[in-house]
Amino acid sequence: MEKYIKFAKKAVKKSTDSIKSDGVPKFLKRSVRYVYYKKYPNKKPVNYKDILFINGCTLPHPERYRVDHQVEQLISNGMTVDSIFYDQLNMDMLKSYRGFVFFRCPITDTVKKFIEYAKQFNKTCFFDIDDLVIDKKYTDQIEYVKSMPKPNRELYDDGVNRTRQTLELCDYAITSTKRLKTELLSYSNEVFINRNVASDEMVAISKKAIQQVTKDDDKVIIGYFSGSITHNEDFEIVLPSLVRLFKKHKNLYVKIVGILDIPPQLESFKDRIINSPFMDWRLMSAEIAQCDINIAPLKNTIFNEAKSENKWLEAALVKVVTIASNIGAFKDQLDHNINCVLAEDSKWFELLDELIVNKNKRGEIGNSAYKKALNDYTTINTKYNLARFINSKLARNIAFVLPSTDISGGVNVVLKHAEILQDNGWDVTIIDSIDKIALKKAQKEYNYRLELPGYNVLTSYNTKMSGYFDTMVATLWSTLKYIKKYPNVKNRLYFVQNFETDFYEPGSGKLKFMSNATYSDFTNVKYITMSIWCQKWLSDRFNKDSKYCSNGINLEYYDYKKRDFNNKNKIKILIEGDSRSEYKNTDEAFRIVEKLDPAKFEVSYLSYRKEPKDWYRVDYFYNRITPDKVGEVYSCCDILLKTSLLESFSYPPLEMMATGGLSVVVPNDGNIEYLRDNENCLFYKQGNIEDGVSKIELLLSDALLRGRLIKGGLETAKKYEWANIEQDVIALYK
Repeated sequence: MEKYIKFAKKAVKKSTDSIKSDGVPKFLKRSVRYVYYKKYPNKKPVNYKDILFINGCTLPHPERYRVDHQVEQLISNGMTVDSIFYDQLNMDMLKSYRGFVFFRCPITDTVKKFIEYAKQFNKTCFFDIDDLVIDKKYTDQIEYVKSMPKPNRELYDDGVNRTRQTLELCDYAITSTKRLKTELLSYSNEVFINRNVASDEMVAISKKAIQQVTKDDDKVIIGYFSGSITHNEDFEIVLPSLVRLFKKHKNLYVKIVGILDIPPQLESFKDRIINSPFMDWRLMSAEIAQCDINIAPLKNTIFNEAKSENKWLEAALVKVVTIASNIGAFKDQLDHNINCVLAEDSKWFELLDELIVNKNKRGEIGNSAYKKALNDYTTINTKYNLARFINSKLARNIAFVLPSTDISGGVNVVLKHAEILQDNGWDVTIIDSIDKIALKKAQKEYNYRLELPGYNVLTSYNTKMSGYFDTMVATLWSTLKYIKKYPNVKNRLYFVQNFETDFYEPGSGKLKFMSNATYSDFTNVKYITMSIWCQKWLSDRFNKDSKYCSNGINLEYYDYKKRDFNNKNKIKILIEGDSRSEYKNTDEAFRIVEKLDPAKFEVSYLSYRKEPKDWYRVDYFYNRITPDKVGEVYSCCDILLKTSLLESFSYPPLEMMATGGLSVVVPNDGNIEYLRDNENCLFYKQGNIEDGVSKIELLLSDALLRGRLIKGGLETAKKYEWANIEQDVIALYK
């Protein structure tokens, strides 16, 4: 009981805090969502997008410029983007984005693990920073940091060190100034400059401020928008000049906005000092617009050289002239007496004095700065630079759309292609297109395989897909409509593994017609296949060109085992195939083993899903065996009896060959690609039960034949090892 009381108290406190923080409407909305997803966890939607920003900075100003504004830049250039605070990061997000931008993010166990896994899946990680808070050798120069109490300093330094660790783990860096790039190259191999720019909302708010501002012609107001407490030492550069100017110009006022200790030298002019507290950025434009001159003094340090020209930008958007220290980004990006006034430390008095008395000059430079800001410093007008850089560093990505992730031969082939591409640098996504009703039905009948370890798997019914794919691949006729409907993809491929029309009996109706129609697609879908037979009928019947690459086998799963056909134990027959699929012709295999002496032969049956029929003679039943365990089943059997009528590339004989076993097979258009009668297998005539029986008995009586078939089978299996055809697989998708 005490446990529940503690839980209730904790819940009440959490709810009360949430209401205070977010208000009642948001609290209620969040509560309803929580209860809903708790009861129906699989109903929570997943988003697949291009980029996720992970913000590690608690300060609103940097987050706005380096997260919100860069998000706006990418969205304006056709990319899909999300952002979160770093404590919300979880490993599931790996599969939902192509790349990740960590902004000022300190290392944590989750961040470290996340970046390591991202590299395994060929997801690109960028580190973004707009200040030199990455190494103590920089932050130790800041006077405010030097004066911190020891516990605070240790905490601050720890954050700096942890931020550097994240930077060093990431693939690339993005920053805001030339000096920052120079310094960051010591920690990252490649650094891209994307300068701080104004959002569309900033532009709108600034235009409104220009329209609404009313200035007093009897006053000249100098604005100093300090931002943070670390700028006290910068203000000292201009302080002597301001004292002199106050004395000289009785109409001079100074507006100080933000966190700044007002020095005693200005005490006698306090009636002309306008103090405003740190405020929401949306109110800043109106505050700056009331000024005539904006000042941005900076002490000449590496730390300050790395700073952005934000103060100039915010003033330029309301046509206010800025006078700034002639260092860093101000020096690199702005033109003296054209769109800014650049001051050496010894020139502040005379340059300010001239601006105070020359209203026309203030207006000309302010207007020029305004034009430059709109042309070169907005999210909309900064071209495609950031998006182009990020896109150039993202791995080529591909999605394989499966009808189901459940175990099947066709799925195994697709997963092997996915594995090969991933091992060769592709960003691979598996999309399970099963619908919710079918999934629930499957889960009631058997243990449906939703997750595939080592692969990024998304389920279409609960995933909102909007990210870009270089290539999307349909893998069964029913998945073609998915890739045709998906708009944000460059290349659409249809991986044909069989003539699926024949999966349906005559009279099946619509499904048979729809499957056949997928081979007559008139859009830009391109065909690929793993069967010479499929390639031929695509060309002959449907006039479709297709690229071909043979299937392969993982020999590491199929250990060779020498069989003893002379011992007193029973000969082990293996039958493989779905008992309910007509084209698998499994009934015929069991008609054959009915004719075999139970005292001499035992029967194993391997099925992916369906149970054996009541009349089947089965000694051992294997169901839903994973690919890495299938070889064990083959190794413990002597002869495979494979009776399928329709196969594009029949794996079971090849798998049996790899383990040193024998195969009796019905030849069909698909399996004759690698099967050779009397060389690596024995063929029997489909429908001739006695012929099937005689071929099995022949294997028992003819040792020379067995030796020839086993040798030929092993040679065939080695020829089809995946390692030998890996480059052919990659070529399919180029």
